Amino acid sequence: MRDTSEVSLARRGPQAAGIPWLVWANVIASLCISAGLYWDISWHETIGRDTFWTPAHLVVQFGAILAAFGSAWVILRTTFSGDAEARANSVNVLGFRAPLGAFISAWGGVAMVTSAPFDNWWHEAYGLDVKIISPPHVLLAVGIAGIMWGGAILAASNLNRAEGPRRETLRRIVLVIGGFIVIQTMTLKLEYTNRILLHSALSYMVLSIGTLLILEALARVSGHRWARTIMTGVYSAFVLILMWVLPLFPAQPKLGPVYQNITHMVPLPFPILLIIPAFFLDLMWPIFKDAPKPQQALFGGVAFTAILIAVQWPFTTFLMSTAARNRLFATVDFPYFALPSWPGPQHIFVHAENSPGEFWMRMGLAFLFAVLSMWIGIYWGNWLKKVRR
Repeated sequence: MRDTSEVSLARRGPQAAGIPWLVWANVIASLCISAGLYWDISWHETIGRDTFWTPAHLVVQFGAILAAFGSAWVILRTTFSGDAEARANSVNVLGFRAPLGAFISAWGGVAMVTSAPFDNWWHEAYGLDVKIISPPHVLLAVGIAGIMWGGAILAASNLNRAEGPRRETLRRIVLVIGGFIVIQTMTLKLEYTNRILLHSALSYMVLSIGTLLILEALARVSGHRWARTIMTGVYSAFVLILMWVLPLFPAQPKLGPVYQNITHMVPLPFPILLIIPAFFLDLMWPIFKDAPKPQQALFGGVAFTAILIAVQWPFTTFLMSTAARNRLFATVDFPYFALPSWPGPQHIFVHAENSPGEFWMRMGLAFLFAVLSMWIGIYWGNWLKKVRR
């Protein structure tokens, strides 16, 4: 005679026994978007913006379409199929029913697809700029955040209902998507975290905004002992792999003026050492996990920022030295439009602050923003642990 739990599982179908396919679709979409964005920035710095139909753009938009259409299918199926269990694990938005993460992901996909013609028009109207922060790119970033956070919420809602091996798989998926969210956030901050600025308080102020919100929220919902280390490890490994692999492909600029001798794809900078303070927080977690939330936020924010500055500052000094001028650390490749007299090719620091007072004010803000990010992350993570639909 079959066990009653086996009978119940069989009646609920393969989705109950395994991982919903939309969760995997969001993981694939997040991977495509992250890889495509890195590749696209490298393409702009190596070749220039020659056409919208570059392989990098297509990879990014494939991720957007996969998330948008996959989520739309789940929304329509849940709304009209009559599946009682699916409807029970869904929310109602304007008469449509689906898991909350599916709605967020669908909206993000639509925003991303909309940003594509907007970006094309922007370049035609205002020139072939190379800035990361522009109106169409902001819309793109908001859409990407929708897809990735939608995927994280979808995985978290399933995790909160799961048991056994399925729960462990979903735990890992939450952390992998969390790693992709860190990648996206750090991509947006590239203009402020170039190594020439990493002896300025501005970089650390920018780095402190939102980073701990991501790490703390998803660490809490996953419940993994080394969650923060894993997410920052995904970011670090991803950047290092692409940083070492892309230069293996030959390429030359198609736009001018050309100031650098480009023979291969230009890699993006060495990853910020987020993994070290993240590892410290994971290491200390058993000690301060039962402390009041304000103390957790204060300790986590101050410790994370202090350790990041303590390790990144001297490491950046090394990156500026002759010992680091090789492909291993990606300090010898510059965009085709970089003048030889610029600080990057000259390997010299730029100080973003005009006075010691401004420097210390921004450093103070860096610690304040980190504490606030940690505090919001604590409450956001505790809410995510309750999401079941």
